[in-house]
Amino acid sequence: MVLGIASASRFYFKRGFGHSSVIRSSFCSLRSSSDMKEVSSDKGSSGSALAGGDSPALPPVKVGASLRSPSSVVQSTPEIEKKYVHRVYDAIAPHFSSTRFAKWPKVSAFLNSLAAGSLVLDAGCGNGKYLGLNPNCYFIGCDISAPLIKICADRGHEVLVADAVNLPYRTGYGDAAISIAVLHHLSTERRRRKAVDELIRVVKKGGFVLITVWAREQEDGALLNKWTPLTQKYLEEWVGPGSPRVRSPSSPLTLESIPEAEENGSREQLKEFTDKYTDLRSLQLRHLHMNSQAADLSLASLTKKGCEDQQEFFVPWHLPYHRAEVSGASANAVASGLAKKDDKKGAVVYNRYYHVFSEGELEKLVSGIGNAVVVDRFFDKSNWCIILEKIS
Repeated sequence: MVLGIASASRFYFKRGFGHSSVIRSSFCSLRSSSDMKEVSSDKGSSGSALAGGDSPALPPVKVGASLRSPSSVVQSTPEIEKKYVHRVYDAIAPHFSSTRFAKWPKVSAFLNSLAAGSLVLDAGCGNGKYLGLNPNCYFIGCDISAPLIKICADRGHEVLVADAVNLPYRTGYGDAAISIAVLHHLSTERRRRKAVDELIRVVKKGGFVLITVWAREQEDGALLNKWTPLTQKYLEEWVGPGSPRVRSPSSPLTLESIPEAEENGSREQLKEFTDKYTDLRSLQLRHLHMNSQAADLSLASLTKKGCEDQQEFFVPWHLPYHRAEVSGASANAVASGLAKKDDKKGAVVYNRYYHVFSEGELEKLVSGIGNAVVVDRFFDKSNWCIILEKIS
């Protein structure tokens, strides 16, 4: 699942964590302070193994300018993530959870390899299928979807609503962290890099981070035909501040995008961008119509090239009519246009935003991070995966 800017919610810590509430701020984080009690291992390891089997306690929340670090400063969540990720997972949470029970062997192997007593942070835990997988470790999960977090809490897990690009843990808090199928829901490279920075920040020196993302190189190539290339809906639905970079599949020109630094850009900038796109498309079409045969060949060639390069997709989720949640958020989603009814399949269809990663892209994303190194990389179940070790 995915994380984004934390919203108003409640989280529940059972088994000794107490009951608290989520800070309603994108700058919320847990930082070290003089009154925080470190838990040490009686084996003397660098991990935070817990003596006597006691449950770990979260440090107190401190909010203030003096405690805010540069890594906690993020811009607001782009609209595409709010609409096509957050709202979608909130609406489909029970059905999504019912389909998420199988554990990936390599994720399980990573978790089972951790030292006894390790504290594991699962960023984007979804329905919590990996929480508690290793009975000798302690787990804390977080996700942006309050309905999914409620499912986890009802199962007795320690969880909270939180933000992938601003994790609410103090630096060096955990022994390991995992991010399973999360980064591909973030719509800009800068936000994806920030999420990686956060995963490394929250583990201690010598700690490990496992990250998996959907691959552009799908083992079942037919799946790509079921996905909608994002560019087809770019101008129609959600051109706006914070939208990701896009490329027209029928044009050799790389179009300018709204810079990430201008995620809160003006309407004038947006209009200028849209007008320029329209002018480019008009010029291209006039050129193609000059010679119909050449036009057909050029269009076919360019479209094929564009599809090969495409990394931004809407991936459908079919919520069956018989599901109880169809009468709730889904009814409103259909009324607002967020979802559509498919009577042939008897389902309400949502589109989820994905940036699928090409080979080498995940390594490139983490390159240049001075305090972590890649210790393993692999391709598993149409996912690119890396394991990082924090070295300082």
